[in-house]
Amino acid sequence: MLRIVFSILCLFSLLFNLGNVQAQPITAKSWLITNEDTNTVLDASNEDRIQPIASISKLIVSMVVLDAKQDLDEVVPLSTKIRDALPSQLSRRTLLELALVNSNNRAAQTLCEQYPGGFGVCVYVMNLKLQNLNMPDSIVYEPTGLDKRNTSSAKQLVNLVKAAANYSFIVDADKKTSVEVTVKKRKLVYHNTNPLVGKKDFTISKTGWISASGGCIVTKLNNSIIIVLGSRNTHTRINEVAYLYDIHKRRL
Repeated sequence: MLRIVFSILCLFSLLFNLGNVQAQPITAKSWLITNEDTNTVLDASNEDRIQPIASISKLIVSMVVLDAKQDLDEVVPLSTKIRDALPSQLSRRTLLELALVNSNNRAAQTLCEQYPGGFGVCVYVMNLKLQNLNMPDSIVYEPTGLDKRNTSSAKQLVNLVKAAANYSFIVDADKKTSVEVTVKKRKLVYHNTNPLVGKKDFTISKTGWISASGGCIVTKLNNSIIIVLGSRNTHTRINEVAYLYDIHKRRL
């Protein structure tokens, strides 16, 4: 009899703990998933919370550079404010791909410095873009996302993702698993910061991380838009996007 009671208690304990794991799989401070076809929010938490967006800022600078219709094949000098292994000059096309795919900070900084009118005008136009996309509580101070004052909310970032999906260059870049750059006859490979690209059919995918923001990612996957902000780290943000998509797949 005692053995039966003990077995039942163990079973209840297992089910209880499993339920807790399934009920709390998301570490993000705010998140949201929508069905774009019906324009309905399927699930969300703290979607109006304003917080740092880190390198999601690079999606904005890429959009305004494309809006300006600058020559994508023009070779431009890279910013000296950020140092890395990139060469001293690259085409604007490659810089856009590096910013979008690999989230390269120097690439984003250079794109803004080389914007018509210079860096200050670029940041101004980035914020004008946010206002035009009906994102009144969103703001950026620079293009890389290293500044924690670059902020938005999960709810408002849905508008950014929808707009980004209308740029064929961004859609094509976001499907790349890597970008190759040749430096002194040596080929450097810059991998996509979202390891699910190439495994799932993303239309838009942009990650972000600084200590103030935690792990961030905005995505459009088939007919869903998924936003994750303030995840525990760069790994959990990816798992949480996949989890949200999988549990709501039948409703999408």
